Amino acid sequence: MTVATLNTYGEALAWGLRRLAEADADTPALDAEVLLAHVVGRDRAYLIAHPEATLSSIESGRFRAMIERRATGEPVQYLTGVCHFFGREFRVSPFALIPRPETEHLVEAALKWAIARRGQLTVVDVGTGCGAIAISLALSLPEARVLATDISPDALFKVALPNVVAHGLADRVLLLEGHLLEPITERVDLLVANLPYIPTARLGELQVARFEPRVALDGGPDGLSVIRELLAQATEYMAPGGALMLEIGADQGVAARGLAERAFPGAVVEVLQDYSGNDRVVKVELP
Repeated sequence: MTVATLNTYGEALAWGLRRLAEADADTPALDAEVLLAHVVGRDRAYLIAHPEATLSSIESGRFRAMIERRATGEPVQYLTGVCHFFGREFRVSPFALIPRPETEHLVEAALKWAIARRGQLTVVDVGTGCGAIAISLALSLPEARVLATDISPDALFKVALPNVVAHGLADRVLLLEGHLLEPITERVDLLVANLPYIPTARLGELQVARFEPRVALDGGPDGLSVIRELLAQATEYMAPGGALMLEIGADQGVAARGLAERAFPGAVVEVLQDYSGNDRVVKVELP
């Protein structure tokens, strides 16, 4: 199918699906629908219900360009500039990691602990990226004071800050630039973090490393270097009776649990699984 034949939604979707299937995209039909919906400003249901609707030449050109970029592996979320996490929409860009559905388990575990604990809590999201975790917690815990740190000023102020403002939390989520807990000056009741946990040697095998920030992915030789550093820092910051929730890789439960137990000898440490039965969160509850 040539450029000139992409005159309708139906023709565009058919071409987009075929092009992405040729490129071995995991979800070619869905990707084509999302990208066309973004270009024409309609939802996916409308596209499917109105295959005869026409595209302008500008829309057709934009759609083809996006499909070609997607065919190289560029994430759909970066192409559209948005992603969905914990039932909400967030802006994203290559300055920050795209939130994954697996990370919702981290938020769920943190909320379960915080709601049971009650009261006014100081919550810190370390390595906040686009701010999705901090914002999700702040919206669900209206009495909490939420601090969000990141070493990248671009992630903080070009991605997280617009998200904080868009969700009406400019007065409740404080963004702090710095490495891990270094910007924090108070005791922490609840610490959450989705830090880099991919071993350095594996990054070359993963398509995600071609487009998303390496600083948000590279966990060092064993994938646990940054987590190890955070645990060492956290011993000086955690309030009595507080908790830490750290996202980990599917095969890191035993090693991460050992690190947490050594950092906090008197704590109760658990490894929580995701819905697929994979290790996903290390939960540390302090006495």
